[in-house]
Amino acid sequence: MLVGEHQLPVERACRIMKLSRAAYYRRPSCRTERDTPVIEALNQVVTQHSRWGFWKCFDRLRLQGYPWNHKRVHRVYCEMKLNLPRRTKKRVPKRIMSPLAAPAAHNRIWAADFMHDALYGGRKFRTFNVLDESNREGLAIEIGTSIPSARVVRVLERLIDLYGKPEALRIDNGPEFTASAFEEWCSNRGIKRLFIQPGKPDQNAFIERFNRTYRDELLDLYVFESIEQVQVLTDEWLVSYNHERPHESLGRVPPLTYLPRTIPTRDSSYQLST
Repeated sequence: MLVGEHQLPVERACRIMKLSRAAYYRRPSCRTERDTPVIEALNQVVTQHSRWGFWKCFDRLRLQGYPWNHKRVHRVYCEMKLNLPRRTKKRVPKRIMSPLAAPAAHNRIWAADFMHDALYGGRKFRTFNVLDESNREGLAIEIGTSIPSARVVRVLERLIDLYGKPEALRIDNGPEFTASAFEEWCSNRGIKRLFIQPGKPDQNAFIERFNRTYRDELLDLYVFESIEQVQVLTDEWLVSYNHERPHESLGRVPPLTYLPRTIPTRDSSYQLST
C-alpha cells in the first residue's frame, strides 16, 4: 500500500515496514505447493498400505530417503485427514437362503438369536433365546451381561440333555455363531448350522416374532434392578408362553398344546418350560 498509494520508493517502504527488499520482491508461495512432494509421497504409501498409522508411514518415508522431519509430515498427514479412522468395507460371508417351513416334529430345527436391553441403573444385558420351530416353543432364554460362544455352547448342551439333540440350528452371522469354538462344537455334535443371509432377519422369522413378543410382554413392561430379577421374571413368562398363551399361527392354542413334548428326564436346577 505504501508503494502503490503513497508513491514511496520500495527501499523506504520496506524500511518503514521493517522488511527486507528480498521479501518484497519474493512472491509468496502457497503452502500446498510447498507440501506437494510430501502429499504425493504420503499418497503413495497410504494407497499401498491403507491400514498403516502415521508412524509407520513416516518411518517408510525415511527408509525411502525423504528428509522431512516428523512435524512437517504429521502436519500434512492431518491436513489430508489421514488421521481419521478409515472405514473399510465389512466382509460379509455369502450364505445360501434356507427355506423357512415349520417342521412336523420336535428337534428338527432350533432357532437362536440375541437381544439387548438395560437395567434401571443403565447396566446393559443380553438375552440368548432358543426356539423350536416345530411348535414355536421357547426352549430357553439365558440372561447375562456377556454371553460369548462358550456360554452359548453350555446353554445348548443343557437343552440337549433335557430335550434331545436338534438336527440343525437356524442362526445369524453374529460372532458367537461364527466362532471356531461354536463351529467345532456343532461339528462334533453333528448339528448343521443354517445361516441366514446377512441383512435378512426375515429368514429367521419365527424367533424374530418370538423376540418381539418377549419384548412387548416383559422387557418393555418392567423396570429391572438386577440380572437375577430379569432371569426370574423371564422364566415365569416362558412357562406362561409355552403352556397358556394362545398362538395365532398355531390355531390359537399354546405351543405345548399344539404339539406336546415328552421329556424323559428333567433337570430341576435349570427351569425351562415346566
